[in-house]
Amino acid sequence: MIGRSLTGKKRLKDLLVQKDNRFCADCGSPDPKWASANIGVFVCLKCCGVHRSLGTHISRILSVTLDEWSGDEIDAMMEVGGNASANSIYEAYIPEGYTKPGPDASHEERAKFIRSKYESQEFLKHSLRIVSTKSTKSTKSSRQSSFAKTLMDSFRTTSGSKKMEGMVEFIGMLKVKVVKGTNLAIRDMMTSDPYVILKLGQQTVQTAVVKSNLNPVWNEELMLSVPEQFGSISLKVFDHDIFSADDIMGEAEIDLQPLITSAIAFGDAGMFDDMQIGKWLKSNDNALVEDSIVNIIDGKVKQDMLIKLQNVECGELNLELEWLSLNH
Repeated sequence: MIGRSLTGKKRLKDLLVQKDNRFCADCGSPDPKWASANIGVFVCLKCCGVHRSLGTHISRILSVTLDEWSGDEIDAMMEVGGNASANSIYEAYIPEGYTKPGPDASHEERAKFIRSKYESQEFLKHSLRIVSTKSTKSTKSSRQSSFAKTLMDSFRTTSGSKKMEGMVEFIGMLKVKVVKGTNLAIRDMMTSDPYVILKLGQQTVQTAVVKSNLNPVWNEELMLSVPEQFGSISLKVFDHDIFSADDIMGEAEIDLQPLITSAIAFGDAGMFDDMQIGKWLKSNDNALVEDSIVNIIDGKVKQDMLIKLQNVECGELNLELEWLSLNH
């Protein structure tokens, strides 16, 4: 029993150290030590107080380090994947010009935002609202363990609706695994401290910084919501500097068309055996080192690619993309 508890704590801590989970899901404060076990987000002490006021039927708050976590609670956190995944749903339809509270926000500002986000669910469509029920001792465990499935299923219930004014309509989610870099450019004396930034529409995500390494291994998964009118992903690699602006180490454009059109054409990938369903062809107009194949693997639509960084003397990146449809 003790061994199982230690294993669960390690899984939780491994999730906490991922890039997007190092900052509070609601205000962006660094180093959050609390989590909502049924929503699946890590939050700071100040936001934690607001979450507690919502009631456990909406947000069950636990300390990452001090409280005892059940296996179901840890499984629920792992299923959601942390702040980026949860926010891509709970903040999917924040109106343009709306500003989230920052680390220095007042209690009133935090409370208004957090209640709007989780209690009123104002940033989801009304048809996608996730209904929480008062928990009892007999139902609490099952509700927590199935929360991620409920959350995703609720978000997938409608599709093809018109854009709302001031909102962005999303058609799916994209999981981008930044695997590794090879022979990256030197930007310091003998080495570099690289990190990767991805941009899609108004969204920006980035990996952790790898210190003093021209062949970094990230194996870091980043989540992006894909808008109805999607373009390419803008990828840039930077060298982190403490005392000056970060230096560019190359860039590339990632064409999403082959992956998304293939995935939509085949519909529910879980109905098919492993097979190739599409291809992004290498050409002089793109950054591919070789043709990039779109496959169905274990019921998931995935695409591996090897990218040659542009506008730089050297460097390649290995990426793995996975399409998460909202229709199935």
